[in-house]
Amino acid sequence: MEINTRIFGTIGVDEDRIIHFENGIIGFPDMKDFTLIHDAENESEVKIHWLQSIQEPTFAMPVLDPLVVQAEYNPNVEDELIKPIGELNADNLLVLVTLTVPKEIEKMSVNLQAPLIINAENRKAVQVIVDDDKYPVKFPIYKILEAAKEGRA
Repeated sequence: MEINTRIFGTIGVDEDRIIHFENGIIGFPDMKDFTLIHDAENESEVKIHWLQSIQEPTFAMPVLDPLVVQAEYNPNVEDELIKPIGELNADNLLVLVTLTVPKEIEKMSVNLQAPLIINAENRKAVQVIVDDDKYPVKFPIYKILEAAKEGRA
Protein backbone atom coordinates (compact mmCIF):
# COMPACT_ATOMS: atom_id res chain seq x y z
CA MET A 1 0.00 0.00 0.00
CA GLU A 2 1.07 3.60 -0.48
CA ILE A 3 0.51 6.42 1.99
CA ASN A 4 1.23 10.10 1.57
CA THR A 5 3.10 11.18 4.73
CA ARG A 6 3.75 14.68 5.96
CA ILE A 7 7.45 14.05 6.63
CA PHE A 8 8.53 11.52 4.02
CA GLY A 9 6.15 12.18 1.14
CA THR A 10 4.56 9.18 -0.56
CA ILE A 11 5.97 5.89 0.70
CA GLY A 12 5.20 2.25 0.06
CA VAL A 13 4.36 0.16 3.11
CA ASP A 14 4.37 -3.63 2.87
CA GLU A 15 1.63 -5.37 4.84
CA ASP A 16 4.32 -7.30 6.75
CA ARG A 17 5.77 -4.01 8.05
CA ILE A 18 2.57 -2.85 9.78
CA ILE A 19 2.64 -2.83 13.58
CA HIS A 20 -0.77 -3.19 15.23
CA PHE A 21 -1.64 -1.54 18.56
CA GLU A 22 -4.98 -3.12 19.53
CA ASN A 23 -5.78 -0.23 21.92
CA GLY A 24 -4.03 2.50 19.96
CA ILE A 25 -1.40 4.64 21.63
CA ILE A 26 -1.79 7.08 24.51
CA GLY A 27 -3.71 10.12 23.37
CA PHE A 28 -4.59 8.51 20.02
CA PRO A 29 -6.75 5.45 20.74
CA ASP A 30 -8.18 5.33 17.20
CA MET A 31 -4.75 5.06 15.57
CA LYS A 32 -3.97 1.37 15.66
CA ASP A 33 -1.73 0.62 12.69
CA PHE A 34 1.76 2.03 12.26
CA THR A 35 5.00 1.38 10.48
CA LEU A 36 8.53 2.23 11.59
CA ILE A 37 10.50 4.47 9.27
CA HIS A 38 14.18 5.25 9.55
CA ASP A 39 15.29 8.55 8.05
CA ALA A 40 18.38 7.44 6.13
CA GLU A 41 19.08 11.02 5.01
CA ASN A 42 19.61 12.15 8.59
CA GLU A 43 21.95 9.32 9.55
CA SER A 44 23.65 9.75 12.92
CA GLU A 45 25.09 7.68 15.74
CA VAL A 46 21.69 7.74 17.44
CA LYS A 47 19.09 5.89 15.42
CA ILE A 48 15.90 7.92 15.55
CA HIS A 49 12.95 6.22 13.89
CA TRP A 50 9.49 7.51 13.11
CA LEU A 51 6.35 5.70 14.19
CA GLN A 52 4.20 6.55 11.17
CA SER A 53 0.43 6.14 11.42
CA ILE A 54 -1.27 4.23 8.62
CA GLN A 55 -4.75 5.61 9.48
CA GLU A 56 -3.58 9.23 9.69
CA PRO A 57 -0.69 9.77 7.24
CA THR A 58 0.03 13.26 8.60
CA PHE A 59 0.82 11.78 12.04
CA ALA A 60 4.29 10.46 12.82
CA MET A 61 6.28 10.67 16.01
CA PRO A 62 9.97 10.20 16.62
CA VAL A 63 10.96 7.19 18.70
CA LEU A 64 14.22 5.63 19.79
CA ASP A 65 15.69 2.74 21.71
CA PRO A 66 15.72 3.78 25.40
CA LEU A 67 19.04 2.00 25.95
CA VAL A 68 20.69 4.71 23.84
CA VAL A 69 19.97 7.30 26.53
CA GLN A 70 19.73 5.13 29.65
CA ALA A 71 21.80 1.95 29.45
CA GLU A 72 20.18 0.43 32.52
CA TYR A 73 16.58 0.98 31.34
CA ASN A 74 14.64 -2.09 32.45
CA PRO A 75 11.15 -1.20 33.67
CA ASN A 76 9.03 -3.73 35.46
CA VAL A 77 5.93 -4.32 33.31
CA GLU A 78 3.05 -6.46 34.48
CA ASP A 79 2.70 -9.62 32.39
CA GLU A 80 -1.03 -8.99 32.03
CA LEU A 81 -0.36 -5.73 30.14
CA ILE A 82 1.82 -7.36 27.49
CA LYS A 83 -0.01 -10.69 27.25
CA PRO A 84 -2.09 -9.57 24.21
CA ILE A 85 1.01 -9.20 22.02
CA GLY A 86 2.18 -12.78 22.48
CA GLU A 87 5.22 -14.43 23.98
CA LEU A 88 8.27 -12.17 24.10
CA ASN A 89 11.93 -13.14 24.09
CA ALA A 90 15.26 -11.49 23.35
CA ASP A 91 14.88 -12.18 19.63
CA ASN A 92 11.46 -10.62 19.08
CA LEU A 93 11.25 -7.89 21.74
CA LEU A 94 11.54 -4.29 20.59
CA VAL A 95 11.15 -1.47 23.11
CA LEU A 96 10.95 2.15 21.98
CA VAL A 97 10.25 5.43 23.72
CA THR A 98 8.76 8.59 22.28
CA LEU A 99 10.96 11.60 21.71
CA THR A 100 9.89 15.21 22.22
CA VAL A 101 11.82 17.96 20.45
CA PRO A 102 10.61 21.42 21.53
CA LYS A 103 11.67 24.72 19.96
CA GLU A 104 14.38 24.96 22.61
CA ILE A 105 16.25 21.86 21.45
CA GLU A 106 18.23 21.73 24.71
CA LYS A 107 14.97 20.65 26.38
CA MET A 108 14.68 17.53 24.19
CA SER A 109 13.41 14.56 26.18
CA VAL A 110 12.12 11.01 25.98
CA ASN A 111 9.19 9.49 27.82
CA LEU A 112 10.63 6.61 29.82
CA GLN A 113 7.35 6.11 31.68
CA ALA A 114 5.28 5.01 28.66
CA PRO A 115 7.36 2.66 26.49
CA LEU A 116 6.09 1.08 23.30
CA ILE A 117 6.55 -2.68 23.51
CA ILE A 118 6.54 -4.47 20.18
CA ASN A 119 6.59 -8.15 19.33
CA ALA A 120 8.65 -7.95 16.13
CA GLU A 121 7.66 -11.48 15.14
CA ASN A 122 3.89 -10.96 14.94
CA ARG A 123 4.01 -7.12 14.79
CA LYS A 124 1.59 -6.67 17.69
CA ALA A 125 2.31 -3.90 20.15
CA VAL A 126 1.16 -2.09 23.28
CA GLN A 127 2.05 1.12 25.00
CA VAL A 128 2.21 0.70 28.76
CA ILE A 129 2.52 3.04 31.72
CA VAL A 130 5.39 2.12 34.03
CA ASP A 131 4.61 2.74 37.70
CA ASP A 132 8.14 3.61 38.77
CA ASP A 133 9.41 7.04 39.81
CA LYS A 134 12.86 6.38 38.38
CA TYR A 135 11.42 6.54 34.85
CA PRO A 136 10.16 10.09 34.21
CA VAL A 137 7.81 11.31 31.49
CA LYS A 138 10.39 13.91 30.47
CA PHE A 139 13.88 12.46 30.72
CA PRO A 140 16.30 15.09 29.34
CA ILE A 141 18.55 13.71 26.61
CA TYR A 142 20.17 16.65 24.82
CA LYS A 143 23.49 16.41 26.69
CA ILE A 144 23.50 12.61 26.32
CA LEU A 145 23.03 12.85 22.55
CA GLU A 146 25.66 15.58 22.24
CA ALA A 147 28.16 13.43 24.14
CA ALA A 148 27.33 10.45 21.90
CA LYS A 149 27.83 12.58 18.81
CA GLU A 150 31.25 13.64 20.07
CA GLY A 151 32.18 10.06 20.95
CA ARG A 152 32.14 10.62 24.71
CA ALA A 153 29.24 8.34 25.53
